[in-house]
Amino acid sequence: MNLKTISWSSARNICIIKTLAKLGHYPTKISEKEAWFLSPLRSETQASFNVSLNKNLWYDYGLGKGGNTIDLIISIKRCSFHDALILLSKGEFDFSFCPPMVVKTKHPKNSISVNRCLNLNHPALLNYIMSRGIPLSVAGTYCKEVWYEINCQQYFAIGLKNHLGGWELRNKYYKNSSSPKSYSSIQHSSDRLLVTEGIFDFLSLAVMKTDIVKNSDCIVLNSLAFIKDIDQLFYKYSEVLLFLDNDSAGENATRRLLEHYDNVSDNSQFYSGYSDLNEKLISHVGKV
Repeated sequence: MNLKTISWSSARNICIIKTLAKLGHYPTKISEKEAWFLSPLRSETQASFNVSLNKNLWYDYGLGKGGNTIDLIISIKRCSFHDALILLSKGEFDFSFCPPMVVKTKHPKNSISVNRCLNLNHPALLNYIMSRGIPLSVAGTYCKEVWYEINCQQYFAIGLKNHLGGWELRNKYYKNSSSPKSYSSIQHSSDRLLVTEGIFDFLSLAVMKTDIVKNSDCIVLNSLAFIKDIDQLFYKYSEVLLFLDNDSAGENATRRLLEHYDNVSDNSQFYSGYSDLNEKLISHVGKV
């Protein structure tokens, strides 16, 4: 391919998934319609960078920005529009985009099939829970021991059920979820809502602020991407207390919510100096 700059319409039609792969970024979760990545634009531990497979568009929920392939190159390379076109003209990212063909399969490869849910009992899971500073009585109140199957192999994990019936799965070596993926909701018929990012953030809050958790409705996002699915719920509460991670994604999400809702408050000062609630709890337990 010569170095003649390709047109804007051709450049934006280059496949985002393949462009990201060329740059060393691969999805952590993919379905028929979308793929989720750890953001290539910032540091994060839970994927909140979304790519629509049908529209060939991306959106970073931690930054609140998105766009087409050209916008992606501009953001990653921090270059001008013209420089992005030149880069895309070199042929390194010369991939045509077309919407994926939907092929329905009864048991897709690498899909998670949940077989049974029990009270927490496996020694490996109990040891892992205690290593995170969580008393077994607290974990057992909200979580289950979930046995599941991937490619005919049996596994087990700590499971927190989400409001659509899927499971967030955690053990010492594995972090994933069964479909459908969504946020988890713990209802206590309260007019106050607590919002945390992950399972162990919520369990840590239940340890350090037991009374307030028992007397509040709680949402575990399971991914910052699900903020878009819960913010419409904020209007039903007199107060919404945010306990998001002390990283750029959590801080950006907190700032946006504070700008839009009068009843929302930032409570990250409670674990100031730590990346999240669980890190503070582990530090405290280690000193006891």
